Amino acid sequence: MNRLATIAGVGTSNFGKQAATVEELVWLAIEEALAASGVEHPQIEAIFVGTVFSYTGTAHRALHAAGFAHQPIVTVDNACASGTLAVHLAVESVVNGKYKTVLAVGMEKMSDMITGALPTDPRDSEAAGGMIMPAMYAMSAHRYMAEYGVTAEDLAYVSVKNHHNALGNPRAQYRGDFTIEQVLESRKIADPLTILQCSPISDGAAAAIITHPSVGRSGPSVLSSTFQSGATWPQNHCDVWNYELIERTAACSFDEAGVAISDIDVVELHDAFTIGEIVAVESMGFFARGSGAAATRDGATLPGASVAVNTSGGLLSRGHPLGATGVAQLAEVVWQLTGKAEGRQLDKADIGVVETMGGSVAGLSGNGCLVLTLGA
Repeated sequence: MNRLATIAGVGTSNFGKQAATVEELVWLAIEEALAASGVEHPQIEAIFVGTVFSYTGTAHRALHAAGFAHQPIVTVDNACASGTLAVHLAVESVVNGKYKTVLAVGMEKMSDMITGALPTDPRDSEAAGGMIMPAMYAMSAHRYMAEYGVTAEDLAYVSVKNHHNALGNPRAQYRGDFTIEQVLESRKIADPLTILQCSPISDGAAAAIITHPSVGRSGPSVLSSTFQSGATWPQNHCDVWNYELIERTAACSFDEAGVAISDIDVVELHDAFTIGEIVAVESMGFFARGSGAAATRDGATLPGASVAVNTSGGLLSRGHPLGATGVAQLAEVVWQLTGKAEGRQLDKADIGVVETMGGSVAGLSGNGCLVLTLGA
């Protein structure tokens, strides 16, 4: 396997609507990552930050508060995949030999700026027509239900599973043993999606220390880091929105990493809405087209199954502070691969994957998708 870089340490804040400032959240995440890695502040050569709703200069202010001032800081926005893109760029900078030790940070203080559904660009034709994220995913859900016999109960099961997974994650925003009925009877957001099937407004931060293998730090290896952008859609694709982009990105990542689907033990994937998880497990190749809902309902994605999906609780339950999400997904996979996932630790976790989708633009199969494959 091609070992591109080492994840020497990770850290996160808690997730949820909270009084802590973004500076405090970032400080907590970075300090934990530094402590886990054994790296000290002066050894960080560059910093890559993912954030969506921050003001100009927020990243620099937060990093200054965390003790960083002179290092180059690169701030990126890729919607929900902003943090994952920061990790990808950090890995690339190490692989290309620019730096040996870098820091990737994801951060978002959404509760100060967002109420209700995420704002979209009114100049986009789909957004102007009301196709905000809940509506886009709801339409995907209706099409899947019609084409493959997916039921409302199947969708609700994803929420039940992920909220239950989050019971073992003390940093998660929402945890609980919900029933199918409770999920279906919760407040309707965009038919057939109810509020317990939609990721919440969250605050949080996450950090990762990424080093070149020659540095000699211990930690999981990045076997591949793949970033793809959306293709023209729907003219050339018969699948629902996002499917083609996730499928293409995952196939590239697994091929570059030299791993087969059967090798993967754990995956943190983009479940901003319940249908998103069903689409992702199929498009990534874990289950055949149209069978993801049945496989999920039958327990094939539970901890201890052939592939454990969203052991952290996922975006639905851990929370979805957009800029922080991808780095938080990475942190969960790293903890699983290193046996540090506390009460949710898997018995076997040698290969892990992160998948994050970013945004929507009319006429494209998605803005961007990132898939990272890691090995213990």
